Formats: sequence, C-alpha cells, structure tokens
Amino acid sequence: MIQRYHIKHQSFHKGKSLRSIAEETGHDFRTVKEYAEESDFNEKAKPKRGRPSKLDPVKPIIDTWLIEDMNRPVKQRHTGTRIYERLRNEHGDIFDACERTVRAYVAAKKKELYGEKEGFLPLEHPPGEAQVDFGEIFMIEQGKKLKGYELVLSLPYSNAGYPQVFRGQNQECPLTGLRDIFEHLKHVPRVIWFDNLSAAVAGIGDRENRKLVDQFYRFALHYGFKAQFCNPGKGHEKGHVENKVGYSRRNFFVPEPAFDDIQAFNHGLFAVAEKDHRRKHYSKGLEISELLNKDLAAMLPLPAKPFEIGRTEKQVANKYGKVRCEGNIYSASPQVAGKEIYIKLRAHQIEILNEQYQLIVTHKRLYGQGQEVMDWLPYLSTLAKRPNALKYTGFYHELPDPWQEYLADLTYEEKKKSLHLLFRMITETDMDTATICLLETMDSGKADTDSILLSYRRLTEPTFNDFLPLISAGINSPAIFTPDLTCYDVFLKAGENK
Repeated sequence: MIQRYHIKHQSFHKGKSLRSIAEETGHDFRTVKEYAEESDFNEKAKPKRGRPSKLDPVKPIIDTWLIEDMNRPVKQRHTGTRIYERLRNEHGDIFDACERTVRAYVAAKKKELYGEKEGFLPLEHPPGEAQVDFGEIFMIEQGKKLKGYELVLSLPYSNAGYPQVFRGQNQECPLTGLRDIFEHLKHVPRVIWFDNLSAAVAGIGDRENRKLVDQFYRFALHYGFKAQFCNPGKGHEKGHVENKVGYSRRNFFVPEPAFDDIQAFNHGLFAVAEKDHRRKHYSKGLEISELLNKDLAAMLPLPAKPFEIGRTEKQVANKYGKVRCEGNIYSASPQVAGKEIYIKLRAHQIEILNEQYQLIVTHKRLYGQGQEVMDWLPYLSTLAKRPNALKYTGFYHELPDPWQEYLADLTYEEKKKSLHLLFRMITETDMDTATICLLETMDSGKADTDSILLSYRRLTEPTFNDFLPLISAGINSPAIFTPDLTCYDVFLKAGENK
C-alpha cells in the first residue's frame, strides 16, 4: 500500500512520467500505470474460494434420514455419530469424510429443521410447519344470512391451505377445526404459529410469557405440536396465513356459501382445498400437491385416539326443566327441574347431561344473546300424563297437521295412549316415520293406537311382516291352530292305574 501511495504521489503531485517512476521503483511499467490511474481505494472483500465438500454426494441421503426422524420418538432419532456409521457401512462407495464433518453438518441441519428461534418467523419456512388464523365471512345457514368465521391452517413451505367455517370464535371452534384438519391430513404439523387469540391465550405476563387456556394446553400436548405465538401487535409475523385467509375468502366463499349442515359443509371443504392444490406454487415451479408431500413427511404422526373437545359447566335447571347458558336458554327435561345438570359445550352443539352424566338432549349451540331452543321429546312422557294440557304447549303447534287433527278428536284416555305411542315412535325413529304410520293406518279405515302400532312395527321391523298372514287369519278365522294333546294321554292312563 506504501508503494501505491508513493507512485500515485509522484505521478499526480510531482508530475513525473510513468517510465521514470518505473525506473526509480523498479516496478513494471504496467504496474506503475495501473497504480497511477487507480481511483477507487475502498477496501474490497475477498471472495472465498468455493471448494466442494466431501459431504456433497451424501447430503441428500443425510437430509432424508433427518426428515424421516421427525416422525420418530426423540430417543429413536439419528445422532451425528450414527449417521456417520451408516454412511460408512451403507454408502462407502461415495462417502469419504471424517466423523467430525458429519456431526457438524447434522447439527446445523437439525437446527434448520427443528428451529430454535422464538418470537419471530424465519424467512425460509421448513416443511412441516403451519400457521393458523381466523377471518370474517358471511354465510347462509338454513336460509338465514349471518356473519361467520373461517379458520385457515396454512403450510408456508408448500403453500397448501385448509379452511373450516364456524359461527363463533370460542375455544371449541379453532380446536375442532384443527382436529378435523389433522384427521384429514392423517398428520400433525410439528410447529404451529398463532397470534394471541383468546381461545388459546388466557393472558400475557412479564417478558411476554403466555398463560395458555387449559383446554388448548391439553390439546397441544395430546397432538404433540409446538405452539408458537407472534409478538403482541405483530400479527404480520404470520403473514402467509393472513394472505391465505384472504385467498380462501375470495375463491371459496364468494358468493356466500349456503348450507343446512355446517359440519357436512366443512367436510366438503377438504375436497375443495385438495382441488386447489393442483395449481403451481407461485415461486417453486412445482404443484402445491407435490410440495405438500414433503410437508407431510416432516409432520408428526396422528395419535391413535382423537382429542375430545368440549368444556363442561354445572347449572341448575329451572322449574320448567330449562337452563341458561351464555345468555341463551336450552330445554332439558321436566324430570330435572330444580336439579343440578351438566352442560357440555362443543363447537356446533351442546349436550345436556343429568347428575349421572347421562345424556338428556343435544341442541344446536346458539351464538348470540336472548335466544331459546326447545326439544319437546323429553317432555312427551310428562305430557302423556296430562293430555289435556297438550293444546296449550308449543309442542302441539309444532306437530304435523295429521297429528294435530288426529289428537284433537280423541278422548282423554285415547289421547294418553296415543301420546305414549308417539313418544315411543319418535324416540326409536323420528317424527316423519310416526306421521307415515298414522296416515297409512287412517287410509285403511282405522284410527286406534293398536292399529297405528301395527303399522309402525310393519314399517320398522322387517321380520314382523312374516307374522302378518297369521294375524290376518286370526282375525277372519276363530281357529287357526289346533294343538295335539295326545302326548298327555300317558298321564291320564297313569291315573287310571291308581
């Protein structure tokens, strides 16, 4: 550097010729000319010489073994030493590296696959990781337009995404959606990123330590995934799923989806998602479905037993056998009036249980406030004891017209028998079957409960039809079977001998 400075000074400041400087310094003329004319003296980083690694031929093999390890218990995964031994024994024709080199590569690759960073997402998403978020949509359920929510699980590596829709955002909804997606994939993402949704996070303490909701904590332990949470106010850290929420809304929910059964609709969304995965990845040039296979290979196996999702609350039924839950009223049974009962809250239904945890009735879960749902079936046995009160109940007005007309003309005792029979038929089958039996019986010119029961048994018990000819014969003939009593003669003769 001193020689460069001297040459530049002699040329620029003292005006000496390049040849005279070359003669003075002993440098070649071309070197002097280069130094004299040089204008950029910033320090330049010297590029490292690229040298092939002895591991290059076996790196794909090592990567495959480590990815397969992600589906194995921790104690049955490869160590660097074990990989070195396998390479030496199974691939000695292409492997020529020391154990230390192998261990260093394995350690670096495990960090890449399993990740060690907290609080932010890496730019490069490894296979087997997922992100989850909610988004608002409008939908039409049983002809009624209402606001709903789409839960989306996205897999950034492959760009695959799976939406599920719900009528709320309570803790049962995301857990139900995740469980159903796991069941569809038959795998569980190794790491799942969430924002601080209240369904999972009960609170954030010092140093952003999160207190998880108990049911979410048990859910994560059951399926074995690691739950990662974005920094407060930094939802963009899971930007992939936020984009996927918008993509799903535009492509799957325009116009508003219409359905009668939300669970059946959600099941159908899996086929919609799989069809969407047949397109090319936006940057990798392969189909999303192909890349999804690498995601699945890096995921955890599905547990043998699914997690049962639901919270249980204890309540006391009022004098009508009804209970209030989340600002809404649900019918239970008059038999539990004034007693303690249990309510099992699920994403789409609630189950009402008695003190022995036996199921009384299942209702569709109401979202909102000030609503009431009534299932009259548990009340029918009580109504059968007080048949004159029938016309003053909502149940009577919910009955199909044939049953209203039939019951209106019965006597007190006939009405009691008919209500008991109706209770049996609805309990064993449904109201449609009971109505068909009534109409068939009335078409035959009969209207008593025994004839309705006969029609019901003929309709619901296939083997019962074998007895109908005998029954008919019994009606038209006074004697359809003559028993053989000769076998008793021996006893009569024995008595004569005495």
